[in-house]
Amino acid sequence: MYEYAIAWEWLNFAVRWLHVITAIAWIGSSFYFIALDLGLVKRPGLPVGAYGEEWQVHGGGFYHIQKYLVAPASMPEHLTWFKWESYATWLSGFALLAVVYYGGADLFLIDRTVLDIEPWQAICLSLASLAVGWILYDLLCKSPLGKNTWGLMAFLYVVLIAMAWGYTQVFTGRAAFLHLGAFTATIMSANVFFIIIPNQKIVVADLIAGRTPDPKYGVIAKQRSLHNNYLTLPVIFFMLSNHYPLAFATEFNWVIAALVFLMGVTIRHWFNTTHARRGKPTWTWLVTVLIFIVIMWLSTVPKVLTGEEEQVGLSTREQTFVANGHFEAVRDVVQGRCSMCHAAEPVWEGIARAPKNVKLETDGEIAAHAREIYLQAGRSHAMPPGNITDLSPEERQLLVAWYETTVEGK
Repeated sequence: MYEYAIAWEWLNFAVRWLHVITAIAWIGSSFYFIALDLGLVKRPGLPVGAYGEEWQVHGGGFYHIQKYLVAPASMPEHLTWFKWESYATWLSGFALLAVVYYGGADLFLIDRTVLDIEPWQAICLSLASLAVGWILYDLLCKSPLGKNTWGLMAFLYVVLIAMAWGYTQVFTGRAAFLHLGAFTATIMSANVFFIIIPNQKIVVADLIAGRTPDPKYGVIAKQRSLHNNYLTLPVIFFMLSNHYPLAFATEFNWVIAALVFLMGVTIRHWFNTTHARRGKPTWTWLVTVLIFIVIMWLSTVPKVLTGEEEQVGLSTREQTFVANGHFEAVRDVVQGRCSMCHAAEPVWEGIARAPKNVKLETDGEIAAHAREIYLQAGRSHAMPPGNITDLSPEERQLLVAWYETTVEGK
């Protein structure tokens, strides 16, 4: 059993590394071509059918790039396709989802205080949401609403907010954010697999057969590419969010997710406008910073918005401990709720070593990790994963009060 846990942990690491590598390749090529496309310039003397050109310098040489809006007059001898970056990113991401969240459903996928379901049920909901998300999105794009690009994007934003709320009603906060990223990334990769590449293959087939390609295929692919453009940055945020409990494990996590999508739009708008040489809309950075400040506020002010009192649930004895700087009560909570995993020899099945090598068995170890305890189990519900050890709201308030009045207050 010990060997199995070690092997599974290394599998996790290997798949995660693969996912990061492929994501860098996909996002890097995507960002490059978006910047290239927006920076194209129409000049006299371009070949027939050429939409624009761009001169670039890199690696000690110059590159002269021309874009044909529909297709060149004849098929070139060598044609490089950019598709496997997208496919490999999605496949490795799904593999990581399976290893971490399906394989560790009781710890990372299910929070029985949110929804008491069995692992197989949670996995089925996960798979169904990804599939249904793409089907719904594709139908919307092909509907009359799809003819209005910006109206469609506004409606899709409402759909994403609804999914953010829905995921937080089913899974742990950590899994909800991860699934929102997977939901969005599935749409992006499916755009490449089902729309963009097939449309390009139709154009190539027409060229080979000597037919004039229909411009509509490029228009459709362009719309999907625009969506991918604005969804990329939020996906990165959600994939990294599992390291930041104040984002995914607080009261208003679904509202935070909705604001993250807006930040993705404001940031991409700056880059898109700049690459298109239409000025530098610096106001977008101010808006982004303001949204981020709102997100920070939402993660730490449940008392203001819900009416909860900071010290609700603390007994007179516990308040005395807090006031006097003692942490006997805190030690009892940590050792009773956390140390079965955070120990030199974890007793929780499937965990061979303390996560991140954090041990919480002695007074010194608890004190050394006070800040992490405060953020992960006090201010947020990130720990215990899925609240598997039933850490109560009163115990969380005790951890908050202990840190804020005796640790941070020193």
